[in-house]
Amino acid sequence: MTPKGAADVATPEAGDEALPSFSEQVSQQLGGVRGLIESGIPVLVFVIVNAALGHWRVHGVSTVKAAVAAAVASAVAMAAYRLARKESVRSAVNGVFGVFIGAGLALRSGDARDFYLPGILFSLAYAVAMLVSVAVRRPIVGWIWSVVAGGGTNDWRDKPHLLRTFNWLTMAWAAIYLAKVAVQVPLYLAHQTDALGVARLALGYPPYLLLIAFTVWAVRRSIQRADQIEAAPV
Repeated sequence: MTPKGAADVATPEAGDEALPSFSEQVSQQLGGVRGLIESGIPVLVFVIVNAALGHWRVHGVSTVKAAVAAAVASAVAMAAYRLARKESVRSAVNGVFGVFIGAGLALRSGDARDFYLPGILFSLAYAVAMLVSVAVRRPIVGWIWSVVAGGGTNDWRDKPHLLRTFNWLTMAWAAIYLAKVAVQVPLYLAHQTDALGVARLALGYPPYLLLIAFTVWAVRRSIQRADQIEAAPV
């Protein structure tokens, strides 16, 4: 019989160490609350420095270079601080990598808005991949759930109720990514760099955290429903 929830899905054999729950593992990957805050700091620094220098028009100072330098420096400083304290630098390194890509594009073009271009393109790619996975009846959210909380099992593919749940959850995630693209592309094309930075921050982790919580609730409820269907007398 299918387990009742994510914690039970990954129930270990006797003597094995219990796996963290789905939400706990997601939190670990994102670095917890501190990781969420740190991941947004380089972007916030870029937005503030770019806006300030652009407003003050400091003579002899390249606004793009200064903003990029400040963003990269903040990302590297946080990674170095974690390393010095012998803490996990996974979330910090991810942040540095992402900042470097955007920084490289902005420096190459001399246009501050290109700092946000990788995020826009990645969001579009994620959305397309998710919609394609639904079309071929292999929803990405189902695979992620299997890996993170399902012990690697894919029995949900043979259960219509669970498959439907993972299909519409995957479409919900795709909708979030498409919304990010829909908001940011017009700002990018209109050269509204400051507004683009604000949109990047507002459309970052807040909607993701809400959707993660909803995903956990929806899947656990669907698993319980699938169990009830299997247990019902024929």
